[in-house]
Amino acid sequence: MDNQNKNLILAVVLSALVLGVWTYFFPPEQTVVPPQGENVSDQVASPEAPDITPNTAALDSQTVDADMMSKATGAAVQAAPRIEIDTPDLKGSISLLGGRLDDLQLKKYKETLDEDSPDVRLLAPVGGAQGDATKPYYVVYGWMPAGGLPADQVPGPNTPWTQIGSGTLTPESPVTLQWNNGHGLTFQREISVDDKYLFTIKQTVQNGTDQLVKLAPYGIIARHGIPEERRVYVLHEGAVRMTDGELEEIKYKNITKLDPQGAEGQAELLQATDAGWTGFTDKYWMTVLAPISGPFTSVVKYSGENSDIYQTETRLPVIEVAPGAIGDAQTHLFAGAKEWETIRNYQDNVPIQNFVDSIDWGWFYFLTKPMFRLLHWLHGAIGNMGWAIIALTFIIKLIVFPLARKSYISMAKMKELQPEMEKMKEAAGDDRQKMQQGMMELYKKNKVNPAAGCLPLLIQIPIFFSLYKVIYVTIELYHAPWIGWIHDLSAPDPTSILNLFGLLPFNPPDPGSPLFILSLGVLPILLGVSMWFQQKLNPAPTDATQAMIFAWMPWVFMFMLGSFASGLVLYWITNNTITFIQQYTIMSMHGKRPDLFGNIKSSFQKKKPAADEKK
Repeated sequence: MDNQNKNLILAVVLSALVLGVWTYFFPPEQTVVPPQGENVSDQVASPEAPDITPNTAALDSQTVDADMMSKATGAAVQAAPRIEIDTPDLKGSISLLGGRLDDLQLKKYKETLDEDSPDVRLLAPVGGAQGDATKPYYVVYGWMPAGGLPADQVPGPNTPWTQIGSGTLTPESPVTLQWNNGHGLTFQREISVDDKYLFTIKQTVQNGTDQLVKLAPYGIIARHGIPEERRVYVLHEGAVRMTDGELEEIKYKNITKLDPQGAEGQAELLQATDAGWTGFTDKYWMTVLAPISGPFTSVVKYSGENSDIYQTETRLPVIEVAPGAIGDAQTHLFAGAKEWETIRNYQDNVPIQNFVDSIDWGWFYFLTKPMFRLLHWLHGAIGNMGWAIIALTFIIKLIVFPLARKSYISMAKMKELQPEMEKMKEAAGDDRQKMQQGMMELYKKNKVNPAAGCLPLLIQIPIFFSLYKVIYVTIELYHAPWIGWIHDLSAPDPTSILNLFGLLPFNPPDPGSPLFILSLGVLPILLGVSMWFQQKLNPAPTDATQAMIFAWMPWVFMFMLGSFASGLVLYWITNNTITFIQQYTIMSMHGKRPDLFGNIKSSFQKKKPAADEKK
């Protein structure tokens, strides 16, 4: 096997490895039976836990279990009065039962491309909202007792709050909730929101007693079950937190594996001395608690299989409130879409420490971040994400062109040496060592590096990983159109060869179906054709096995990439086209113009049997 074909084989293996990694999906998620509209107390199973909050010596030693707390049924949550939320990007409501933020929809984003599609729902209450079947997902705040203060004298997830005054929560008008415990303590909670996705919650307690009181504020995000979507290997979904500059990501399946024998059951706690944040992240949406300053305790928790509730918490230090004094704590809550520009603004101007890292940039973040910045700028300049992807591909190819040029020149020189190499093979016969020594001398004499042909591919692998990550995880591609039939670059090509691209009156298999791999759209077919043309720049290998592998490779890749996001397939087509032009031009300039049509013609000719060739 000559070195050029070895390089091609290596290129195929590396490419297959890249695609194999990214097409590996976890098995479909387990079907989870939601709780029967109750056990709200379970998601705050022990907010009074004594051993996990800064200044723990001031906390009571007794943990309040679920039976000691009131149980709010779905009907109770639905019957409680609500405060409407209305901002340019959000709509929903706050329940006065616990003051829980449990109803939130994103005005800018629809669930599907249908005109009558509902808005994306981020948060949902126990018992559902107007018939909505979304699993309960909500945020609650409260206080942990300390210094002998009884647990029923501090507000929790089921406290009946009242609104001071009236009105809707808007960017211009915050709302204030109040609860008096009947024993001299008056609690207030002021909630404000900006014009995007950031809430600010200020909790205060006024001590009207003649005794010093000790207590600690907390915030909890509770999620009943996990989203009804398939988990994918390349994307983190689950708990995410930043503590003292360190990012930690815990997938849902790993949350369930936390030590059930710990002080609080299946939980993982981190003490943060500085600012940070804790919450849940999905592919495009996120809910995060962000204390304005440290220290605080970040908690990731699982209730167990019976109730199947995932929980993240921030617990602030104990405060002491003297008689007649007021104690307070202020935190931020992000609940919305993972828009890069919005999140970066919160990071820089609120500020929220390293908040941009809440987007899953992947292993090659040092490439992914600048690549996305460039794509974001191109999108703003061009106004269309599809053309921005094409422009980005041109820029990337321009950057790596010097290496590609060396590679193509090396390939051209290898072709020039092919006659001498054939003579050397005949002269060496079965003496492989002599053959290898002769070839090395030939390469050295002509200044040819046989491995140079693979260098651009090796460089392209991390670039492909990074671009895949950008296209897959950033919301800027969500429902972003390109041209014609491509209305969502984050989804596979909607056309299908099975119904002749819409000419036949039936629908092709859905993306979730195992048969979807056969439902090739226009873009995947163009991808296969572009790979096939690129392959025909070189003659087919003389070895029959190699020839068969290369003959099938474009079409195998076509099926493998058929279910990928249209934006990624568009990148690959553009990359193949540019590579074809570059390679054809450079090799032609060095006197070895590829016999493109001859190679295509020979691929359709039936190879004669060996016995016939000897006659």
